[in-house]
Amino acid sequence: EIVMAHEQSIAYRIALVGNPNCGKTTLFNALTGARHRVGNWPGVTVEKKSGEFKQDNLRIEVVDLPGTYSLDVVDRDISLDEMVARDYVHTGEADLIVNIVDASNLERNLYLTTQLAEMGVPLLVVLNMTDVAAAKGMMVDVTELAAQLGCPVLPVIASQGQGIDELKTAILAAVMDQPRASARLSYADAVETAIIALIDQMPTSTKVAPRWLAVRLLEGDGLAQQTVGPEKSALAGRLAIDLEDDLDIYVADAHYGLANRIANAAVTITGRVERDTTDRIDRVVLNRALGIPI
Repeated sequence: EIVMAHEQSIAYRIALVGNPNCGKTTLFNALTGARHRVGNWPGVTVEKKSGEFKQDNLRIEVVDLPGTYSLDVVDRDISLDEMVARDYVHTGEADLIVNIVDASNLERNLYLTTQLAEMGVPLLVVLNMTDVAAAKGMMVDVTELAAQLGCPVLPVIASQGQGIDELKTAILAAVMDQPRASARLSYADAVETAIIALIDQMPTSTKVAPRWLAVRLLEGDGLAQQTVGPEKSALAGRLAIDLEDDLDIYVADAHYGLANRIANAAVTITGRVERDTTDRIDRVVLNRALGIPI
């Protein structure tokens, strides 16, 4: 009864998703303050954190998904954290996905963003760590980034609490407007042919875009197979055989290519890019002479 009362009082539910170390947990704490709960996701030992905030007298629940670099992993290669993030986004339980990206590592972070765009979920992108990016001589044009992605983008510095009030306002607007990213991935012709063949057979009731589901079926993803059933899964298997061993390369190339184009359009390098601690460590441990002994 307590759970039912809690669910009924929540107006909207959003989920935070992003790469490890993108500042997602810091943003979660900035949004929810002390009003959060900690437990485990059903059936696994992965920690589940959720909290809430009020905006215009509406209670908005915030679910902090485990950090992940990708949502396109197949079951046999998947970690528990990746599985939880992928499965939750796939269910469509959240009214809005809030994707946090590290402005100082924008291109790498946008790989996950391109996957969310292809899924067709309601999406708001949060550009975090703009201060770190500026220290490296990197300026991100927020307006251009939003235009390239085709969805709202909000800049914040979560560690300093900057932009949080504006973000809360944007979240409420987005859960009502349900914006979908318009950025589109282009695959090799052979993959596009297989996708079209699958989409023609795809159910229309899924909560994710048929195009994304078709790609996941070609890759043999178990969750996608459960969604469409054995007949369409078998068709995808036959189409995947025709693509031989090149499918993983085709899919990765499409996502990395789009992430690269978006980052190049939105990022300007001004002055000398400073080396951070990670760069300095890499110069030593990846050194041709010192790397192997270390």
